[in-house]
Amino acid sequence: MKKIYLWENPPYISFTNNNFNPSITEFKVNDNKTAVIVCPGGGYLGKAPHEGEPIARMFNENGINAFVLDYNVKPCHKFAPLSDIQRAIRVVRSLGYEKVATLGFSAGGHLCATSGTLYNFEAYEKKDDIDSLNARPDAFMPCYPVITFGKKYSHKGSRIALLGDEHEDPALIKMFSNEKNVTKDTPPCFMWHTTEDDCVPPNNCLIFAKALGEHKVPYELHIYPRGCHGMGLAYDKKDVGTWSKNAVTFLKELGF
Repeated sequence: MKKIYLWENPPYISFTNNNFNPSITEFKVNDNKTAVIVCPGGGYLGKAPHEGEPIARMFNENGINAFVLDYNVKPCHKFAPLSDIQRAIRVVRSLGYEKVATLGFSAGGHLCATSGTLYNFEAYEKKDDIDSLNARPDAFMPCYPVITFGKKYSHKGSRIALLGDEHEDPALIKMFSNEKNVTKDTPPCFMWHTTEDDCVPPNNCLIFAKALGEHKVPYELHIYPRGCHGMGLAYDKKDVGTWSKNAVTFLKELGF
């Protein structure tokens, strides 16, 4: 493992506690020029350990290099997490990786989806040559994700944690509702959710799939009938536990 800080002087640092410095931890298994950036979930309040390193090691076991992103959560500026993932994609590209995918769980899935829909939005002021590199992921994989910030189907806690006092602002709600920002240039997407998820409704994936389909963006969607929120690898579940194999196949068919 190798920890790499994203910036020498991070943007929005004045909004954080203890001058938080976002980073990526590298889990390299070979010299292939492809990698996945993993975003653990936690409602934009924390980052769940079982959705970080174990996921990276799963990809390693399947011959895919991975990074785990330690991104800003509350208290932070509303654009800080998006800045972190945009910068992480650029830093990974600067290390010689030619194809970069993102994957995230729950609120980390929202951040992952945002990386696939708002990659052209300048979330932070460019600082160096790394920021001239492309922030568009080559694929993205939201897992039981928060997709919308709209009142219907939204996970209100994630919206409040990220937007704070502005969580009712219509313009920001639209901006961070990923189904509203799909275009024909949105990268290929892999998603999964469970019907029994009573924390983040599976309709988040369904409305996103509809938007992707309307713009003819390739996507793969799995909705499993059983399983609670926050399952991670779910190796103890025969049906849900197949998601990682499907995700690996999805990536390898894209050249990862």
